[in-house]
Amino acid sequence: MNSLFFTPEFAAYLRELNTVSILFRFALATLCGSLIGFERGKRRHAAGLRTHIIVCIGATAVMLVNQYSVTYINPNSDPARMGAQVISGIGFLGAGTIVITGSQRNQQVKGLTTAAGLWASACMGLCIGIGFYLGAVIMCAFLFVVIVVLNQVDERYLKSSSMLRLYLEYSPTTPFSSILGALRREGWNMTHIEPLQHIGSGNASILLEIQSRHRKWDAQKVLELVRSVEGVLFVEEV
Repeated sequence: MNSLFFTPEFAAYLRELNTVSILFRFALATLCGSLIGFERGKRRHAAGLRTHIIVCIGATAVMLVNQYSVTYINPNSDPARMGAQVISGIGFLGAGTIVITGSQRNQQVKGLTTAAGLWASACMGLCIGIGFYLGAVIMCAFLFVVIVVLNQVDERYLKSSSMLRLYLEYSPTTPFSSILGALRREGWNMTHIEPLQHIGSGNASILLEIQSRHRKWDAQKVLELVRSVEGVLFVEEV
């Protein structure tokens, strides 16, 4: 009985436009989209589980409409035309997940992985919608490994650098040596400092790059340490 699902006849049947193939394609799109969106949603990114599922289902529907148009309306139409519009049009949704923070001199870009995941989910939906199931499943497996598994490698090895970059605002009457002394007592050394100018503000503001002598450290504890120094008005990691 199970061998029925692996026969060439059944595979060809799923590539046709019928009720079973339509249900199968939307179910597969939901499964693949949820796998890719799971990690993003767990980390509370703007585009999470539901967004990735919707994008994948939408792209699948576009290719179903494309196949329906070619099969029943105009056999001479371009079967790749609508799919190309999805690939280019997904950019506006991906751009909405990219956030640029910081000053003009120190901009931080976040959300690129989420935007890329949305684009890849759309491409995966196109594969499912046209009936290229094997390609979609293999693509989903590779994307899952890259986004979920390699993210742990990135967090453990690439982002666990001993360097920390801080933005500080403090009272001009506060000696910088008091801030630096508090950091040194906890095993941090200054590697770079960049004074900033705020128009209309009398407070001192700097970008400070520090390096830890310890292998393991907690950025949140460093921020709390700096905030505890008298005269420090604001501090954040950049």
